[in-house]
Amino acid sequence: MCGAICEAFRYSVPEEKKSGSLVANALKDLKVDVKELSARRAQLVSQGTKQYFQLDPHSGNVLLQDRIDRETLCGQKDPCVLFSEIVLENPLQVHRIEIQIEDVNDNPPQFSKKEYNFAIPEHTATRTRFPMESAKDADRGENAVQNYTLSPNGHFRLDVQRHPDGTKYAELVLEKQLDREEEIRLFLILSAVDGGIPKRTGTAQIIIDVLDSNDNAPVFDKNMYKVKMMENSQPGTLVAKVEATDRDLGSNAEITYSFSQVPDDIQRVFKLNKHTGELTVAENIDYEIHQNYAIDIKATDGGGLSAYCKVMVEVEDRNDNAPEVTLTSLSSPLPEDSPLDTVVAVFRVTDRDSGDNGRTSCATEANLPFMLKPSVNNYYQLVTQQALDREKASEYNISITATDRGSPRLSSTTIINVQISDVNDNAPVFHKSSYEMQLLENNIPGLLIGLVQAKDLDTERNAKVIYSLLPGKVSDQPVSSYVSINSETGNLYAIQSLDYEQIKDFQVTVRAVDSGSPPLSSEVKVRVIIVDENDNAPFILYPLQNGTSPSNDLVPREAEAGYLVTKVVAVDRDSGQNSWLSYELLKATEPGLFSVGVQNGEVKTMRPISKRDTFKQKLIIGVKDNGHPPQSTSATLSILLVDGFSDPYMKSVDIPKDEVVEEEDRTLTMYLVICLAVISFIFLLSAVVFVAIKIQKRRKFIASSALNFPVGPNFPENYGDAGTGSLSRAYNYEVCLTGGSLNSEFKYLRPLFPVFSMEPAQSQGVQGVSSDSQDLSSHQAESQLRNQRCGTLFDCELR
Repeated sequence: MCGAICEAFRYSVPEEKKSGSLVANALKDLKVDVKELSARRAQLVSQGTKQYFQLDPHSGNVLLQDRIDRETLCGQKDPCVLFSEIVLENPLQVHRIEIQIEDVNDNPPQFSKKEYNFAIPEHTATRTRFPMESAKDADRGENAVQNYTLSPNGHFRLDVQRHPDGTKYAELVLEKQLDREEEIRLFLILSAVDGGIPKRTGTAQIIIDVLDSNDNAPVFDKNMYKVKMMENSQPGTLVAKVEATDRDLGSNAEITYSFSQVPDDIQRVFKLNKHTGELTVAENIDYEIHQNYAIDIKATDGGGLSAYCKVMVEVEDRNDNAPEVTLTSLSSPLPEDSPLDTVVAVFRVTDRDSGDNGRTSCATEANLPFMLKPSVNNYYQLVTQQALDREKASEYNISITATDRGSPRLSSTTIINVQISDVNDNAPVFHKSSYEMQLLENNIPGLLIGLVQAKDLDTERNAKVIYSLLPGKVSDQPVSSYVSINSETGNLYAIQSLDYEQIKDFQVTVRAVDSGSPPLSSEVKVRVIIVDENDNAPFILYPLQNGTSPSNDLVPREAEAGYLVTKVVAVDRDSGQNSWLSYELLKATEPGLFSVGVQNGEVKTMRPISKRDTFKQKLIIGVKDNGHPPQSTSATLSILLVDGFSDPYMKSVDIPKDEVVEEEDRTLTMYLVICLAVISFIFLLSAVVFVAIKIQKRRKFIASSALNFPVGPNFPENYGDAGTGSLSRAYNYEVCLTGGSLNSEFKYLRPLFPVFSMEPAQSQGVQGVSSDSQDLSSHQAESQLRNQRCGTLFDCELR
């Protein structure tokens, strides 16, 4: 920034040149090239209200913007100089330009009247002078009036004089005394000639009436009156009072006052009372237009004699003009990331008053991120003093108040609107820190899951948000195979139908990116919870319902009411209330004999078994979940009612509680291993025996006998197998593994079949026993196979 007023450049241009004419090239004076001139936003600013010149930033030429008439622009002011300034920014430099408007002789001299009348007594003394009104020439200098000439005559000559300001005026000088008897009226031609090329001339006619003798002319008490007048004085305000006296009597002593060769513009401002000589204000007096006035006043008596005086009026300035703010340059919109001390605007403050009335100061509002820096020649810079944030304020209306130092002080306010342009300085922000959405399983592909939204405080392109899914895995599959997102709206959609039993929830990461440069982004976690639907029916784990022949549960006929027969075990792959199972007895051979626990599925006897009850009982048990709508399945149980069946529940041994607790931990594992080993051994053995008997039966027998279960002492004790000659010893082993007790019991029961003796027997009896033994062995093998399938995970009886 230029530290002082830079050196003024002076140019000149003739008036009346057409618009667009070249005045001068300022590049050399500015000491910059065309590129720098354009980069520094060079401007030509006129100090007046009208811009007469313009600066071409591409060439540095100062051009005429409009035709200039020097006489209209400056009047009689000489020299006529227009002041402008070339303002360069970054850094700020102000170069003063003075362009002088050169006069062209385009105006001839003009008199205010075409005729001037004089009444001169015939005995007027020679060498008496009569002032003539000066001709006015709008041109100045050599083109102004340079001389006056008078047409040839025998009485008067013309004496050309100079005013202190250099202007010329003419006076008629009486050289030869007039004689009314010889010549009553004289006609003379007064010519005014300027010094231009070619010369121009203006003429006026002088008519002189020769009067009879009037001995005494009026006399003013002062030849010159000097007064001071405050501008903007009210019309009618007294300026001065001139007074003349005449020693004659009668009509020759009556004096009238009038303006003498006073321009019309002065006669419009002042008013002269022809009888009293009082000079008053007629129109507003403006110091900024005229600082002083020179008024010639003539006093004429009744006989036609005149006297002259001059009134000098000095106008004093009044503080009647408020300062004016002229904006030179403005940077709007202004980027919000502009650094401190960035120049926002350059303006100038002017005041048409003078002295203290024309001295100004400038200020702006407080609490704004801007400040004023005074520069040279009443220029100011509006610069940033704080960081800008468009999201807090997108525009500023800055009031610039200029105040002068007059009394009273006058001020004016100019509002500068500065728009703040957006910079991508805000990343998108999601409405929530994390999202949780629910999706009902078995959905249709393309179903809307939910919406994620992010807001960007920036505007326009910087605020446009694009959504995307970050790469990831869900159950070893790309996340894009499960969900998709609308890049514009943030809607999440399911790509495929989901199964709660396979995947209960998963998490994806959504990224929101704006469209600014560089782009900014943010991420959010979205957890999708799969809501269970009752789409799975209960599954029977025990007894197995696999299409094979159903297993038979044995119940002794001695069982009392409440005897636990078996337990139906079922599961449901659904969750929550969809997996709550209830059991009910749908159908039974004997409806009142058995009951099923609604919650646990335990099959128990409702009453003691009677002899009339059918040997083979068939139960159909329904299992239903608690979903909506409910799903159900059924299990079929076959129960055989037998006599003399040994039941560990009926003959339970009381074991001291302390001993049970002590033995449990040491023996539980061992018993389980022994049970598994024994079951495996019995199964294999039964299978081998079963296969061998079947092969033997095919060879020797055609039909099989009915199945009977002989019990205890009624069966013959000594029987031999005539077919094989080997001994047959059958035992019934019963293993009870209960989930409700703290120990497991493994008991050897008494032989179901007695040991056969080696004594010979009748062939028929042997054949019958052999047949029965084979059938029993087949039934035992089948029972062992069923028990092995049951396993140790449930509360089962292995029989």
